Amino acid sequence: MPTVVDRGDGVGVLVRPARPSDTATVLALVRELAEYEGAADQVEAGEADLNEALFAPGARAHALVAELGGEVVGTAVYFLSFSTWTGRHGLYLEDLYVRPAARRRGVGRALLGALASEALSRGLPRLEWSVLDWNEPAISFYRALGATPMDEWTTFRVTGEALGALGGAPGPGAAPGPVG
Repeated sequence: MPTVVDRGDGVGVLVRPARPSDTATVLALVRELAEYEGAADQVEAGEADLNEALFAPGARAHALVAELGGEVVGTAVYFLSFSTWTGRHGLYLEDLYVRPAARRRGVGRALLGALASEALSRGLPRLEWSVLDWNEPAISFYRALGATPMDEWTTFRVTGEALGALGGAPGPGAAPGPVG
């Protein structure tokens, strides 16, 4: 599936599936994205976690990397989603990140193009992702590609103690009870 996208200047963007040897670089790119989003302290994953998630037998998460001149400068981490309304899977893009020095050189478009091609080759009708409301450069880029925002939807998340409470986990200091 490696794809070279000719940018018209003799330097092509190579997009390929990430390999286990790319784990440290993909994690570095994820950390750079988190820093850009003002959330660097929220990255809990280590190399072993990411390697397991992406490359263990039966892995459900996947990553592409983009190279310019042999150097990895971007990544797209994705997984299968599902729509009960269509009764079909789609691709969900968890993270897309291109290092600042490589932006405006076709890297982001090449990564998204490779994901769209992956969706089409699998017969999947959609590719979706989320973007922070304040990230106007990304929003403009996505709109220019023909993506449409789903403004009527709000993402919700439950984590930590709230997840435990919702899932019936015992509170701090309580003995674990029976499950089931």
